[in-house]
Amino acid sequence: MPIFKIKHITNYKYESPVRDSANQIILFPIKDDFQKVIKHDLNISGSPEIELFIDYYGNEVGTFTQNEPHTQLKIYSKVSVETFAKPLPQDDMFSSEQWKSLNALQFEVPYIDYLRQESFDGISKLKETALGINEIDDTPYQTAVKYCAHVFNNFDYIKGITAVDTTMHEILKLKAGVCQDFAHVLTAMLRLTGIPARYVSGYICPNRDGMRGEGATHAWAEAYLPEYGWLGLDPTNNCIANENHVRLAVGRNFADCSPVKGVYKGGFEHIMEVNVSVGYNDEDFEDNDAYFQPKEVNYNKPTGAAPTTRTKNSYQQYMEAIQQQQQQQQ
Repeated sequence: MPIFKIKHITNYKYESPVRDSANQIILFPIKDDFQKVIKHDLNISGSPEIELFIDYYGNEVGTFTQNEPHTQLKIYSKVSVETFAKPLPQDDMFSSEQWKSLNALQFEVPYIDYLRQESFDGISKLKETALGINEIDDTPYQTAVKYCAHVFNNFDYIKGITAVDTTMHEILKLKAGVCQDFAHVLTAMLRLTGIPARYVSGYICPNRDGMRGEGATHAWAEAYLPEYGWLGLDPTNNCIANENHVRLAVGRNFADCSPVKGVYKGGFEHIMEVNVSVGYNDEDFEDNDAYFQPKEVNYNKPTGAAPTTRTKNSYQQYMEAIQQQQQQQQ
């Protein structure tokens, strides 16, 4: 039962003062039988009040506003999470019965969104590929594991080759991307063959073998299996997503699970810095950001922050695109 120490810092710096900044954060790890939040400190510059609610997909979401002019907005989340291994499916039902059970879910509200796949160029070819991987007696569990391996083996993990506006068709042509792209391809394959699938955002925790996606936000997929429930599948690492994965949110795609997003009035130019660190030791959890002074906030009391990095990832590109599209000029 590992306990992970996670720091997630998002820092916006604006060229000129901005105001009326309205923001949404999904930085609250899921709480269930397999994931326990021991402690969570959340610090936001300006100490705004945070309104919490549960969204349609069951995620805990916070909203806040910064009305006064400001040149920096820093959101600092520091959390200790204990994870517990979820037993693997027994998979002892006849495959035909399992597929029949899944087919009956297509009209049940909790699963409709996870079965519906938006159309894209190449959707027929991807469905043909998915169906060609299956063998006649494969169960949904066996099928999901095969699809996970297919994405891992047929797509190259290359940082920076895709952006948030890269289409599914482009990803399939490139046969490359990052964890977000791998998760989207896997969810599409599952949905196209009748298995409910959802996108998961969170963190991957380091182990002795090393994992793609360590030290950053991570993404994977979950497939719904009869008589079992949701099974996590990480196509970036070709593994079951279990006690080494910390879940933040679930949804249809990345847009439903974005950790931070918002709009503001003011100048166009800004810099966004994101830093995520995941470790096991208290030493990894210590704060050493001298220029960020902790302030009391409504949600919790912070103790500081950590250094930031200016390396842009797909999450940063997404947030910048959203702000460029939606911000209003003074």
